[in-house]
Amino acid sequence: MVNHLDQMTKLLLVYGPGHKFESSGDARSRLASYRNAKELIDMKDILFMLADLWMIFAGFYFGWKFIRRYNNYLLGLEWMVVATSGSNFLLWALLGGAEDSFLYSIAAFFDAFSRSIGITLILVLGLMRVTHRYKPSVAVDIGLFALAGVAGLYLQQFSPHELHVGPATFYVVVNVLTTMFLVYFSWRLWKIGAKKHAIGAGLATTAACIIAVTYDFFPIPGDDEHRTIFYIAALATWGFQMCVYYFAYRPLHEHNVATGVEPATGEQSAARA
Repeated sequence: MVNHLDQMTKLLLVYGPGHKFESSGDARSRLASYRNAKELIDMKDILFMLADLWMIFAGFYFGWKFIRRYNNYLLGLEWMVVATSGSNFLLWALLGGAEDSFLYSIAAFFDAFSRSIGITLILVLGLMRVTHRYKPSVAVDIGLFALAGVAGLYLQQFSPHELHVGPATFYVVVNVLTTMFLVYFSWRLWKIGAKKHAIGAGLATTAACIIAVTYDFFPIPGDDEHRTIFYIAALATWGFQMCVYYFAYRPLHEHNVATGVEPATGEQSAARA
């Protein structure tokens, strides 16, 4: 999404050494415009990479903590899937961002994987560990990720750079349903007195819902053809979402332990069948 070589080429063709300016004042004006455009492109590239690196860190770090501390493989592995997706996305962008690249196909797969099942059904069932004491078996975990894989393989054919009304509507519907559960999740946090975490989870959910709705249907005015501004906002939001949900998960878990409805962390491994 950050391959601006075409944009830079156009700028050089217009403002390069071979261009004949009408006056020195015109030359200075055009040179200043070129420099401003170049600086804007460079800044967007930097912000994109920082947002992607943030999401990669949040996914791997908090994903590992979900597995190690809470034995929650649904959330832990899905967080790592998102981080892996971000790593592939960054590599694809650094290598030129060509849509005929194999990395682009992988990026499309991961995008469909998480938007369809990962940060929807898997997220909800993972959080139900602390809201409803739901503890899926290993077979269920494997089945959910297999389902997400099948969904990703099928939906990757619909390019995210073109509007496909059917898949786009499906993504919005499942996100809205997920948002409804996340509102309940925030309410549960508020109910046990974890008000800061409830507000944080609510803000993360709101931001993620806005990203989901605008993803296909509402392009940001003034964004470039690679949708760099959108992806800066999206990657930063998804990283924030994974971070906030991890810290929001903790007080509900501790509340369940204190009330005797959840075993202590060190006792959870024996409970999985």
